[in-house]
Amino acid sequence: MTEVKRTLFHDLSLRIVKLINIVLMTIPFAVAWYMSYADKLWVYFAKRGHWLVIGLFVLLYFIIGRIYDAFNVSYNSIGQMIYSQLLTCLEVDVCMYIVAWLLIRKLPNVIPILLVFLAQCIVAVIWALLARTWYFHTFPANKTIVIWDMRQGLSNLIDSYNLENKFQVIATVSVKECIEDLSILDEANTIFLIGVHSHDRNIITKYCLMHNIQAYLIPRVGDLIIAGAKRSHMFHLLMLKVNRYSPTFEYAFIKRLSDILLSLIAIIILSPIMLITAICIKLEDRGPVIYSQCRLTKDGKLFNILKFRSMRTDAEKDGVARLSTGDHDDRITKVGAIIRKFRIDELPQLFNILKGDISIVGPRAERPEIAEEYYKEFPEFALRLQTKAGLTGYAQVYGKYNTIPYDKLLMDLMYIANANIFEDLRIIFATVKILFMPESTEGIADGQVTAMGNDDIIDNDDVHDDTDTDTID
Repeated sequence: MTEVKRTLFHDLSLRIVKLINIVLMTIPFAVAWYMSYADKLWVYFAKRGHWLVIGLFVLLYFIIGRIYDAFNVSYNSIGQMIYSQLLTCLEVDVCMYIVAWLLIRKLPNVIPILLVFLAQCIVAVIWALLARTWYFHTFPANKTIVIWDMRQGLSNLIDSYNLENKFQVIATVSVKECIEDLSILDEANTIFLIGVHSHDRNIITKYCLMHNIQAYLIPRVGDLIIAGAKRSHMFHLLMLKVNRYSPTFEYAFIKRLSDILLSLIAIIILSPIMLITAICIKLEDRGPVIYSQCRLTKDGKLFNILKFRSMRTDAEKDGVARLSTGDHDDRITKVGAIIRKFRIDELPQLFNILKGDISIVGPRAERPEIAEEYYKEFPEFALRLQTKAGLTGYAQVYGKYNTIPYDKLLMDLMYIANANIFEDLRIIFATVKILFMPESTEGIADGQVTAMGNDDIIDNDDVHDDTDTDTID
């Protein structure tokens, strides 16, 4: 089988397997709809009307499932696949129950939709096990070469994320060796470029394109700046115009209006939780309930971020700003451990959003003292401040608390380069997924002030070209 046919077979097979998942998840809902809800509607629904309701279920399941990577067989673990699908089903089932409520004009029986979710749980487990077993039995691991320059350790990451069935690392070579003999790439059908500078990277990627070798690479700051460039034509030439982040009026207006409406709604709905949290914090040690801390937002403007206090009142009695070390941080109170686990400590930031200090989606609001340490290592960290900080964001969703600042900068610049209302919605939905994922809140090493000690800052376009080799694992 040629490489092109193999790729087509791979894509078609995966699409069929994913379609089977959608059909199997839809069947329980369709049965429940016809048996329990269809004959109770306050208006007559013809056959097409009921099919429209089922079609709405399929559409929502597909869209939300894509956001949560519920159909990603090759990269997700079985546990992640099941978790993503169950979260998707839960949200879609709730939406469809509300639709039934609106169509029936009174609160419908909740038992059928609960049975639907139970059936979907069983389907999710069976499908995930069978789909993953089928995939790795049908498609052998990609022969992979890791090419490094400023960073190493990707092979260890492949193992730690249990992706050895997807990527079989047959060689790890320096970029110098690769440039001297590009033919070594012919043994692989996948390569990873880690910390490789643009000149060498361009040579290698062009060779990969010509020889049908897929390449993964970690972008650089310059790449993401160019990603946000506007295409234009001058002098009969293609031009890319690079400006500082400047959203359209329509997007800025919709974003601010959404911030006001959603924060108000969230404050009203979550007020009982916030009240209970405030009482628990006060009863534990009689200290203040709200913790105010100076942070940075758009263009370096300072503001005081509001959080429920989750640490002892003397957490920084030495006056040194430092990040949390995670679950083992002895400064965290008993109530603090609970509210941090479920992100309840972040809820007072809704008032910051309402005021306009931050947005719902944007780069994380960093502390000035910690940001200054990052600026010393790479001044480009300030590029995150082109837009307002956010309660959640690209880096918060796809990174971890202890992800190194340079990698968080890349994620934030990716968001800034592609910011739009649909991307904001996708990030908001994706935030729900990480709420109960403990690895997203892993702390830094004990005694560290910033996250830089987790992995030294490397691979900068403009500075530190002579940095010693370090690791990303």
